[in-house]
Amino acid sequence: MRRTSPVALLVVVGLAFFTDSILYYLLVPLLPHYAKSLGLSQMEVGVLFGVYSAALLAGTYPIGRLADRIGRRKPFLWGLIGLGATTLLFAFAGSYPLLLVARALQGLAAAATWTTGLALLAEGFPSERRGQAMATVFAAANVGVLLGPPVSGFLTESLGPRSPFLLAAALALADAAARVLLLHDAEPPRGERVSLRGLLANPTVRTFAGAMALGAALWALLESTLPLHLDAVLGMGASEIGLLFAATALTHTLTSPLMGRLSDRVGRKKVLTVGFVLAALLVPIPAFVSTKVTVALAMAALGVTASFVMSPVSPGLADAVESMGSRSFGSVFSLVNVAYAVGMMGGPLVGSALVETVGLRGALVATGAVFAAYLVPLLRLKTLERAAGAAATLDAP
Repeated sequence: MRRTSPVALLVVVGLAFFTDSILYYLLVPLLPHYAKSLGLSQMEVGVLFGVYSAALLAGTYPIGRLADRIGRRKPFLWGLIGLGATTLLFAFAGSYPLLLVARALQGLAAAATWTTGLALLAEGFPSERRGQAMATVFAAANVGVLLGPPVSGFLTESLGPRSPFLLAAALALADAAARVLLLHDAEPPRGERVSLRGLLANPTVRTFAGAMALGAALWALLESTLPLHLDAVLGMGASEIGLLFAATALTHTLTSPLMGRLSDRVGRKKVLTVGFVLAALLVPIPAFVSTKVTVALAMAALGVTASFVMSPVSPGLADAVESMGSRSFGSVFSLVNVAYAVGMMGGPLVGSALVETVGLRGALVATGAVFAAYLVPLLRLKTLERAAGAAATLDAP
């Protein structure tokens, strides 16, 4: 069967991740419109956001297992159905239940897109190039995060609340054309399929999945707690806070491919360990500095730190599955999605509880301590692998 070229894979998966991210964030500036037009309460708005995560969690592992059985292309294409339905429903929904259906379909589409998209990259790139490839498509997703809210706000104010979803429809069509035309059929993955229990029994899989959850939780915690502090202590307005987080996301976007490439060259665990050391040291700083410039510098440094933490995880998990003699990439990347979603949900809850208990400084110091404590399993993982390598050398003839 005809193989998809590496360049085509990057284009297809990068565009899919960008489209998924920008569609997710197009909704943010429209929340006041939906709340007013449909009379939604704060709880109903919260449920509207939570439905996405619930659908993502419910769909990601079954889709990953299915992709390991029948191949990646079909589930990746099925994600288009949810994407298209989401776009139409958001554009024309006139009731709260239809919005909930749209968010649920969006979560399922994201499960299909991210799980199978990463599996496609894991199969299409050798280990020594996976880090840069995966970090590149993550950077494409981050561009969607950066552009989504401002573009949606501008279009809504200029052309009305349906206009952002007309843009989303155009992006969905381009995404569909790329998936259908550039992605070729391939044989179902060969080799033994590893069960969820088997994956979780692997210390590398457990440790790297935990690192992904902590990385996601860190940003969710900062986004939910730091703005109130910046407003109260430094007098920063909404636009300044928005620009601050946008600039932080930009530093993460620009450095993500570099850290992925670095992990290809020096090893995933070394880059990940440096990231956790930096996080332990840098996370508390935004709560202790007293000027806007120093806060901006601290947040920019945290953006780079996020690249150290996040970029090695996905290629590292692919390497771990391959070392087990398996091609169960769909299953292991479903764990990545689950870990990310858990971190995104848990970060704001734990962070808010800590802020109410010990204040923002105490909360960020505690968060830094968690990253420092996680160095223990990371270093233990290195010890286990050195011991396994020594044993293999002794067993060799």
